[in-house]
Amino acid sequence: KRAALHTLGCRLNQSETQLLRDKLVAAGYEVVPFGSQADLGIINTCTVTREADAKSRQMVRRFIRDNPDAFTAVIGCYGQTGHAALSEVKGVDLVVGTEEKFNVLHYASEGKPENTIVVRDGIGRDDFTIEAQPSVAELHRPNLKIQDGCDFMCSFCIIPFARGRARSRVMGDLIDEAKLRVDEGARELVLTGVNVGTYNWGGNTIEDVVDALANIEGLDRIRISSIEPTTVPESILRHMADPSHPLVPHLHLPLQSGSNQILERMKRKYTREDYADFVREAAAMVPDICIGTDVMVGMPGETEADFEDTCSLIRDLELAYAHVFKFSLRPGTAAERLDGHIEPAHKDSRGARLRRLSAEQQTKFMESFLGREVLVLFEEARDGVWTGYTPNYIRVAVTSDRDLSNEILPVHAERIAGDHMMGTLADGD
Repeated sequence: KRAALHTLGCRLNQSETQLLRDKLVAAGYEVVPFGSQADLGIINTCTVTREADAKSRQMVRRFIRDNPDAFTAVIGCYGQTGHAALSEVKGVDLVVGTEEKFNVLHYASEGKPENTIVVRDGIGRDDFTIEAQPSVAELHRPNLKIQDGCDFMCSFCIIPFARGRARSRVMGDLIDEAKLRVDEGARELVLTGVNVGTYNWGGNTIEDVVDALANIEGLDRIRISSIEPTTVPESILRHMADPSHPLVPHLHLPLQSGSNQILERMKRKYTREDYADFVREAAAMVPDICIGTDVMVGMPGETEADFEDTCSLIRDLELAYAHVFKFSLRPGTAAERLDGHIEPAHKDSRGARLRRLSAEQQTKFMESFLGREVLVLFEEARDGVWTGYTPNYIRVAVTSDRDLSNEILPVHAERIAGDHMMGTLADGD
């Protein structure tokens, strides 16, 4: 049988889709590109914005249109919160929320039902394990899920409703998968979760996870994905500053707003000054660190002055890039009760301005490495041009006739080309 998968949303969703892909292959399925003819379609959804809901429904309808006789399963965050809307889409066979998404094959094996099956059990609070299978894909930088759920309850965020309260993966279980991925050839592991800095299993913290992974022979790099600024211990910065440690000098620290008034409305756990102090501390401790962020425009009550506070903070802190999101009202969140909603046109103009600022910041960050030698983990090639990432998350491209896949090589950084740098291999080949 042939199966096709599609992922919407975050790196955590991507990691879970990869785990499902491996389970499908172990069960005898041939995994084909989404858009190909398939007997089973699994759409792993996102619900962080209304646009994400709409894109999820669009991909579901696309699969059903192309494969009307296939078993269509919709899983993940939107499956948890939007099950009613999804079950009304003609042709959907199964809607599975957070708790049971890894059991989708059990339902698919029973064939197409007469009516849509909705599985939306309560989300447990217990720590968890994952039955990791050998990977069918060549993954140079695979994601390693270590945590799920969140207790922070920011006023704009629906994710605690979609993924439940914070819980952690059993330490031995995540180490077993990490060793499996390294044995398969992975040079870098990216730690993922909803709120990875709150990892807490048996008294072990994110520091202990990093220390344990650092002892795995053959693992060259450890990268932490998005992490809340209030959850980064100083030891993490010390490891990043140590050139012999595999933890790379890269932090993605969501800011959301540079205005204290808006941060309070968002129910964030820091002030503008707290965030700035931590970023400056990290930059002082860790040479060449890349610090990126998430920012939101159009939170109810956001004035032009609030927005200017966000822009000025990004510039003043010399953040390397910013992922920009528009506020999207999510039913059931505390923000639903706030006044002062922003016109869509204002959200659009503010978002566009921040994206321009992000591009300027990214260029400025890359310029500081021109003329220097950087280490690149190469991943893929197109038309003889190989691309990969430095430890501090700069995308670098070189032209070479050699097979550079999964090699870490020194590159002379020569020029900037849009969102990446171009260079030549330091060995001249």
